[in-house]
Amino acid sequence: MGRGGKRKGAGRPMGGGAYGEATHPVRIPLSQVDRVLRFVREKEYALPLYASRVSAGFPSPADDYVESALDLNEHLVREPAATFFVRAQGESMIGAGIHDGDLLVVDRSVEATDGKVVIASINGELTVKRYVRRNGKVWLAPENPAYRALILNEEDDVRLWGVVKNVIHPL
Repeated sequence: MGRGGKRKGAGRPMGGGAYGEATHPVRIPLSQVDRVLRFVREKEYALPLYASRVSAGFPSPADDYVESALDLNEHLVREPAATFFVRAQGESMIGAGIHDGDLLVVDRSVEATDGKVVIASINGELTVKRYVRRNGKVWLAPENPAYRALILNEEDDVRLWGVVKNVIHPL
């Protein structure tokens, strides 16, 4: 008698699980199993998105119509494996809408080009500044006139950690 291979009637019936469709095995780190299961079962990150817009000028009648569920990951995270969050500290980027204590969504997969807001490590210290590259020179510029730009030199140990894609701050 042969061993291995398919056997008629063996295994779970196709589409017979909790979701009524075929499944695919996935390897998940043990530390993340509970989090993934909670996300799948409870739609943890899906919140209601209303179809009507909110007027920032004169009020308009509101619709009680929910357009869909809103998953903030779809809007804030482009590359999950390359995305991390960090809190801003200080007031050097107020002009860019980044305040002390804001949560920054940073994408390591985005190229740091002229004008982008970046997270950089300079000689071991993290900072958030606007990346500026002109005439062969590179510096990190604040968005607050009370602070000076950081001109990068060859002797500086500079590592760009990523580009800030979104800012989340409380009112």
